[in-house]
Amino acid sequence: MAKRRGNKEGSIYFHKPSGRWCAQVSLQGKRLTKYSPTQRECRDWLKEINSQIDQGLTFSAARLSVAEYLSEWTKNIELTLRPKTWIQYKQVVRDHLLPYLGKIKLKDLRPDQVQSLYSRKLEEGKSIRTVRLTHAVLRRAMNQAVMWGLIGRNPVLAVKPPKQQKKEMKYLTEAQVKVLLGAVDETRYSALYYLAVTTGLRQGELLGLKWSDFDWGNKRFQVQRQLQRITGKGLVFSEPKTKAGKRSIAIGKIAIKKLRRHQEILCFQREISGDRWQENDLVFPSTIGTPLGPRNLSTHFYNLLIEIDLPKIRFHDLRHTAATLMFKQGVHPKVVQERLGHSSIVLTMDTYSHVIPSMQEDVADILDKALVSELQ
Repeated sequence: MAKRRGNKEGSIYFHKPSGRWCAQVSLQGKRLTKYSPTQRECRDWLKEINSQIDQGLTFSAARLSVAEYLSEWTKNIELTLRPKTWIQYKQVVRDHLLPYLGKIKLKDLRPDQVQSLYSRKLEEGKSIRTVRLTHAVLRRAMNQAVMWGLIGRNPVLAVKPPKQQKKEMKYLTEAQVKVLLGAVDETRYSALYYLAVTTGLRQGELLGLKWSDFDWGNKRFQVQRQLQRITGKGLVFSEPKTKAGKRSIAIGKIAIKKLRRHQEILCFQREISGDRWQENDLVFPSTIGTPLGPRNLSTHFYNLLIEIDLPKIRFHDLRHTAATLMFKQGVHPKVVQERLGHSSIVLTMDTYSHVIPSMQEDVADILDKALVSELQ
């Protein structure tokens, strides 16, 4: 009876019918085979496979394709991600990874194949942001494959995604903010826009605010949720974008005055809506108490900018406006970071580096004034 080969017993020979070199290795009593145009590629493959076997590669894992693995991976991570993020990951896998890498065996995926994917995507006109997102998803998936013992190394770690080009940040000046606030004064949008330009809350965080989040005695409120539109589910509430997103925000007398006036406006709206009103305790609901759709708010904002002849910016740029105003008023970067809900002060300073030059000039003037009496 022929002796069964043990793990890692391999061979290389020239396969005449195909005109290619063939490498074979035994794994758990079965054979893995690789055909290549050169003997050197077969040797490299045997070396890589033996390394993966040393790290726990099994025969079933060796037969997995990238498509089969990614399908299983997306199912397993659903409960570990925010709904919107999971849907985004699924779209990246479906639209950008499976068509190009799906048929490749997971164990055979190489860095050059991944790099070629990125180049091809850029040639097709996909944005750098899309390619970088594709890179992030694939890297995370392959990291998990390593942790599960399906592959010995993550090939994506050897690949560099295209560098993100910084876009010029758009924001309103102090004078333009006053025009904006004046245009909505005494309307149901007055408090909303005021909070947007003084707190830097994200659109979804503003629309997710509830009256129960406010501590009027201490002049603060808690950011505990955000409103998002999820494909197939509609408008849903979810936790803030990051752990730092759950934060306490201090508000001033003007903000409190506007919010109290806003409560009066909502009471009137509730009365005229009658039975149509749906109470959700929301600070900024629709005209019948239901969550206000982000698109509806963005449309109102865009039309308002046209009406009052202000630069056409996104609603999200009011967040940048708030941060810029805080920096120019000398607010400490750590406070700005906390109000914005950034995970680190480095992110805050990098994002708003455009404000630094003017801050440098302010510091120079302050020091001149402080020392002028000593120098005269």
